[in-house]
Amino acid sequence: MFYSETRAWSPGLEVRPSDRRKWVKVFEACDEDKKGYLSREDFKVAVVMLFGYKPTKIEADSVMASIKPNTTGIYLEDFINLMQKKKAVQLHHNEIRQIFTAFDMQYRGFLTLEDFKKAFRQVAPKLPERIVLEAFREVDQDSDGHVSFKDFEYAMNYGQNEE
Repeated sequence: MFYSETRAWSPGLEVRPSDRRKWVKVFEACDEDKKGYLSREDFKVAVVMLFGYKPTKIEADSVMASIKPNTTGIYLEDFINLMQKKKAVQLHHNEIRQIFTAFDMQYRGFLTLEDFKKAFRQVAPKLPERIVLEAFREVDQDSDGHVSFKDFEYAMNYGQNEE
């Protein structure tokens, strides 16, 4: 999840000095032996410290493989680049969550066709109802009449990783 999500990052984003200081501090704290790089386990601890979750073995392997081949770990600049990407992905995810929550006026954790109609009436009042229905059917991947956050997030990200 970590590695594949990083593709949504935009290279034009600059690292804020406060973020850089925080990431350097975490890097140094996790590099207990002062070897100048983070091992796979050090990296996992750093992600827990910064993002509150422990990356899976697959995620950690993907990140380690994405760094320069045949290196023993993640050096500071690579770590900072990875954290910037992860932060951008997290911000994007949070924006999608906010949009979903705004549509989910009943706080049920899913969207119905009525929720879609209400939302589209507010943002695109002249859009024909059949288009709203088609959009709902497209997003409702399992055709159960409910759009889960996962379905919604998938639809919002659709096509973003294509180059």
